[in-house]
Order: sequence, then structure tokens, then C-alpha cells
Amino acid sequence: MAIVTHPNVIQGSTEWMAMRCGLLTASEMKLILTPTLKKASNDKERAHLYELLSQRLVGYVEPGFEGDNMLRGYEDEIDARNAYSANYAKVTECGFITNDRFGFKIGYSPDGLVDEDPEGPGLIECKSRKHKLQMETILDHVAAGTIPADFVIQCQTGLLVTERKWLDFISYSAGLPMVTIRVYPDPVVQEAIIEAATDFEIRLARRQAEFQKIMKSDARLLLTERRLDRELTV
Repeated sequence: MAIVTHPNVIQGSTEWMAMRCGLLTASEMKLILTPTLKKASNDKERAHLYELLSQRLVGYVEPGFEGDNMLRGYEDEIDARNAYSANYAKVTECGFITNDRFGFKIGYSPDGLVDEDPEGPGLIECKSRKHKLQMETILDHVAAGTIPADFVIQCQTGLLVTERKWLDFISYSAGLPMVTIRVYPDPVVQEAIIEAATDFEIRLARRQAEFQKIMKSDARLLLTERRLDRELTV
């Protein structure tokens, strides 16, 4: 099946959450692969394994806290996409994309797809930044044509999943110039992503088998039912 695109699903919606349930995604790939391209072996990586395992078994993604930075990011993403469309190329919104070419499925939520470009089809990844980080990006990355290290794995995973020719990384901070830096697929980084994800999926399957074995044992385990979200907020 390889690439499957869901253009109409709204990011953040219940439908979108269901599509992401139990999947490795581009935004969380940094939890299993370090910036030096080593397979992560730490508390965050193990916590992510247990999180995805529980999602696969229960079929539910627990909601996270949306702080001020995240809420600002939603607005900045819209402004950045509109500015890009007005000045560079038309952007088409897309809710979610998956690719199972690797023997398992990886998901990615693009901030927009660009189909008309001399270099072929591409996409955009928008980041809302604080002023100090935007200033650092302008001074340290624009001339060099690089993107901040924190976003390399996510962007390369996005390119890997979509199999598009390029990605325009957009760094946005209202009041300062918007930065757009083009990124191309990096075979070295993408191979490290595939290797880390493959190893992660093998260990996740092993732990799932261990869970099922325990469930069949005489351990003192009682099945429970998850309360509906609305019941938890009363």
C-alpha cells in the first residue's frame, strides 16, 4: 500500500487522533533516535514504547496539556502558511500521511503540501519560535542553509514518509522576519531513522507478546473499562 494520504482530516480532531493511535510519527521520532543518529536507550524512549503499546492495546490516545506556547503555535502556523502561500507557492493543507514501505507504518502530519515547484513536489514544516530562538536561527542558520538540530529528524522523517523531493522549513516569530530554509532528503539520516524505527517496532512487539502472556497467566489482574472523556471532566 505504501503512501496513504488523508487530505480532509483535521489535525487535532478525534479522527486525526485515531489515525495516529499506536503509530510512530515524525514529531516523536526524536524520542527513539538521538541527534547523533544513535538509537536512544533512555527513560524517554522507554516511556514512548509503553505509550504506543498501551495505545495499540486500548485503541485510545490520552489527551495532552495544551499550554500557551502550543496555542500560540496554532495561530503562528496559520500565519506562516498564509505568508508562504502569498509569497512563494500555493500550499494545500493535508491532515495526515502514512507510509508502510518499511514493514511497519510511520505517520506524519504535514503543515502543507506544495505541488507546483520547479524541483518537483514538496511540503512545508512550520515552527512557532520565541524571539530569542528566531534571532539565533537568522544569525546561525540562514547563511549556512541549515536548520536547527532539534528539527532535523522530524523533517527528514516527513520527507521519508511522503517521499517528496524537498521540504521548506519555516521558522516563524511574529515581529521578526519569517525564515524559510529548503531541506532535501538525507540518505544517512533517513537510513538511521529506518534502523531505529525497525528496532523499536521489534522491541514493542516483544513487549506486547510479554503482556499477552501475563494476561493468560494466573496473575491477579482485573479487566477495567475506560471512562468516557466527558465523565472524567464532571
